[in-house]
Amino acid sequence: MRRAWLILSRDKAAIGAFVVLMVIVLACLAAPLYAKYVAKSDPFRSNLSGSIEIDGKAEKIMQASTSGLGLGVTPIGPTWHGQYMLGADNQGRDVAARLLYGGRNSLLISSAATLICLVLAAAIGISAGFFGGWVDMVLSRILEVLWAFPVYLLAISLSIVLLSQTIVLGPIEISSGSLALPIVIIGIIYVPYIARPIRGRVLSLRESEFVLAARGLGIPRWRILVKDILPNVTTTLIVYIPIMMALNIVTESALSFLSIGVQPPDASWGTIIQDGQGLLYTRPMVALAPGIAIVLTVLALNVLGDSVRDALDPRTKMR
Repeated sequence: MRRAWLILSRDKAAIGAFVVLMVIVLACLAAPLYAKYVAKSDPFRSNLSGSIEIDGKAEKIMQASTSGLGLGVTPIGPTWHGQYMLGADNQGRDVAARLLYGGRNSLLISSAATLICLVLAAAIGISAGFFGGWVDMVLSRILEVLWAFPVYLLAISLSIVLLSQTIVLGPIEISSGSLALPIVIIGIIYVPYIARPIRGRVLSLRESEFVLAARGLGIPRWRILVKDILPNVTTTLIVYIPIMMALNIVTESALSFLSIGVQPPDASWGTIIQDGQGLLYTRPMVALAPGIAIVLTVLALNVLGDSVRDALDPRTKMR
């Protein structure tokens, strides 16, 4: 790990990606401060009749339409000032403030779903690869059943079923609009894609010379698992963290765009893109801002993931 950290510290691409990611994370964490002291508005409350002052002139948030027959109203565009810096959506809400709040939920869901996915995948993959026999057969068949479903079809099906009811798991109760639902759904659908490589890695480790030597010395299986197998699998799991976070952000945004992910009054980058779908020709910034945020975050995570992989396993870079 010390060698990997040394390699990463000299990788300019990794440092740049990490800085971009930290700026996005810190900006999203500061969403309440931005809404209170800069935007000075509630990003979750409609403001159709409000107005703001720009350069000493009062401007209505919902302005009279100037296109077509001139009927209806159009949200105010980007002011590039503190209030409504990126403009307003069709409910008169500050897009910049909603962008930061939506980023908090998107990052939270992707991080928690990544943790759930890696924990489940590690438990299944290590058990199947290390114990073999009927354990491997049962777990492998379960993974193959999940693998048979297209990812988004499985996610959409689970979302439609689970969002319409409250889930009770013993003392734990998950309401239909809770953020825990998309976290659990996204965390489950990608388990086969991580568990199978982990299983293959464990199978190769199980036949390696140091494991065979430990067995020959009569060392207990649980000790071999803890001391020899887990440390070698941990590096593989670390490599998957940024890659899975990037994938989960895209998946969450897609589900939220289809209204089967994050539910109102909560917001995410996907729901904000959906809000701006009808304003693409008049106020495109409503949809472009969260789209740009998704691109920057996913790009930073992918670059960081490639650098982490090269640092932990230099052989992949040579290949």
